[in-house]
Amino acid sequence: MLIRYKKNLEKIAMGLLSFMPEEKKDVKKLQQTIKEYETNPDWHLFLWKEDDDILGAVGLKIEDEINAVIQHVSVNPSHRNNGIGKKMVIEVSNLYQEKYAVCASDEVQQFYTKCDDVDEQNG
Repeated sequence: MLIRYKKNLEKIAMGLLSFMPEEKKDVKKLQQTIKEYETNPDWHLFLWKEDDDILGAVGLKIEDEINAVIQHVSVNPSHRNNGIGKKMVIEVSNLYQEKYAVCASDEVQQFYTKCDDVDEQNG
């Protein structure tokens, strides 16, 4: 289930985002990213929760009046290859599709393309 990020989940969110190559365990960069999600009204972070465990994170930013760009997709390594990333991308796309064209940043484009069901689900 997709849940909206809250400040009390900061450490979990930072841990998940640290698996993103561009964040790669750089604490200052991670803190900046989390702060941006907390303070910028155009940045939205969601977490994936199953059985009281948070297993993934997906973040997007509203770029303009038309585009919402998925910029972070991360799943706990011990839960990868179970379709969680794909579920997160589909659900976050469904949340924003009525108002925006949902696309992916360069960093997550390859994964986003693998989630070809996104287009089928949105179509």
